[in-house]
Amino acid sequence: MASKRFYRRFDAFLFVFLGLAVSSLGDSLPVVMATYNVENFHIRPYGSRPVKSVDSRSRVAEILIAIHPDVVSLQEMGEEAALDSLRSALKEGGLNLPYREHLGGSDTNIFVALLSRFPIVSRHPHTNDSFVLDGRRFHSSRSTIEVELEVAPDQRLTVLTTHLKSKRPVPIADESELREQEARLLRHHVDDLLRDNPNTPLVVCGDFNDTPDSKPIRLLVGMGRHALTDTRPGELVSQELENGDDSKHSRRVTWTHFYSQDDTYSRIDYMLISRALKQAWLPQKSFVFAHPAWGEASDHRPVVCAFELMTQ
Repeated sequence: MASKRFYRRFDAFLFVFLGLAVSSLGDSLPVVMATYNVENFHIRPYGSRPVKSVDSRSRVAEILIAIHPDVVSLQEMGEEAALDSLRSALKEGGLNLPYREHLGGSDTNIFVALLSRFPIVSRHPHTNDSFVLDGRRFHSSRSTIEVELEVAPDQRLTVLTTHLKSKRPVPIADESELREQEARLLRHHVDDLLRDNPNTPLVVCGDFNDTPDSKPIRLLVGMGRHALTDTRPGELVSQELENGDDSKHSRRVTWTHFYSQDDTYSRIDYMLISRALKQAWLPQKSFVFAHPAWGEASDHRPVVCAFELMTQ
């Protein structure tokens, strides 16, 4: 009973926090976006992946309802029926995300997905990306979602989301080299978008399975006028909300993944944004969601970013 009261107080604090963000925006358009690896969200046995327990699925829904995002990118999502079950649970909890995208790749056991409050006005799925490594052709483990969302009649937001190769060794090639090549392909899609329109409000997010100092992440962030910004949100702390002190930003708790085999915590989930979108980003309203029961839902924690989009 005590733990339930704590969860309610924690969620109430989050709603107040997000409410302050929205109320301070005046006539502008607030958008909250999340990315979340939901750890094998299967409602039935699927390939080599087990069924996710009812309690664990419920906890995922509880966490997303507490965050209340307008758009959420999902990794390790199960089949389409699993996505529909999550969307139904969210709607029952007051979070209606009617628009969706669901893509599979060469890894047929898990999928990437996206749920949105805003209509999807264009889709450019990347389901057959491939590369040559050591004289052999490989396909990306997971597909990349590319969608354009109509957040207002005169305002659109482009989202790229994927799930790069894990650090688990595989017999066919070195896992780090596979992940680097997948990152290069994702960066290629980013460059194509920004070359055509450098002012594109763009979010590139997902589980990239590597740390900020690694080559794949450096490739994705890039350099020059098409470089992306790593938002690097940290845990939401009430004291920061009260005094606005960001002087210790580098010391904030930013880990997003727990790997039990090595007993390590690391930041491998990202929300990268284009230069055009950086002007609308609200760093003080962006965070890693540190729900007390995060581990019952997934081995990852959600990354959340808030934006203030201006309409004409």
